[in-house]
Amino acid sequence: MSASLPPEQNRLLGHAAECDGIEEYDNPLPTWWLGILYGTIVFAMVYTADYHFVNHRSQAGEYDAEVAAAAITWPTPDASALANVPLTPELIAAGKAVFESNCIGCHGTDLHGGVGPNLTDLDWIHGGTLENITKTITEGVPAKGMITWGPILGPEKISQVSAYVHNAGGGN
Repeated sequence: MSASLPPEQNRLLGHAAECDGIEEYDNPLPTWWLGILYGTIVFAMVYTADYHFVNHRSQAGEYDAEVAAAAITWPTPDASALANVPLTPELIAAGKAVFESNCIGCHGTDLHGGVGPNLTDLDWIHGGTLENITKTITEGVPAKGMITWGPILGPEKISQVSAYVHNAGGGN
């Protein structure tokens, strides 16, 4: 035991029997350490008040702002606008190439289906008009396993593949 410390700081806590003979002293925490602790508590209270009550910010509000900014930067293609494209042989040929690179895994090379539905019959689940086909490709059918192709393909390729499916598949 050190003789230079006041007697109240040399008090043993008596844990030697519980801790393999290691003694523990009951000394106060350093002032600099307590200053940092209290400073962080004050900073947290001031920051919380500023964040929520002064600037009226929240995670939900920041998320909504990011989603709104993303909608402006990457707008969702309008299915009716894409469906009003004239069906030219060049558009249909380009659509066949897009279909072959993205869609044959589910709809087959001959559009007779497989995992996805048959696209050559007259029974269309989501409608066989050019507008309905474009909307189905753009928005997908997540409940049945078809992904949303709008952000992946973009408006030009969606109008191409819609033209091909409508022309080759027997849509209305």
